[in-house]
Amino acid sequence: MAKCEICQKDMFFGRKIRITRSQISRRALTQQKANVQKVKVVVDGTPKTMHVCTRCLRSGKVERA
Repeated sequence: MAKCEICQKDMFFGRKIRITRSQISRRALTQQKANVQKVKVVVDGTPKTMHVCTRCLRSGKVERA
């Protein structure tokens, strides 16, 4: 799994709780992956391929080549 090279966003974990007949029946550990894209960006005037999450792309933290 790729990690965002700008903000270091990676996989994160949580718990999924299923409720059946007003009782908490199961607590399953779930994992969610960040939306990381392989994008060609400009770094120090030269184009370079990096793994960047879509939040960094939208906010303008990187400039596309």
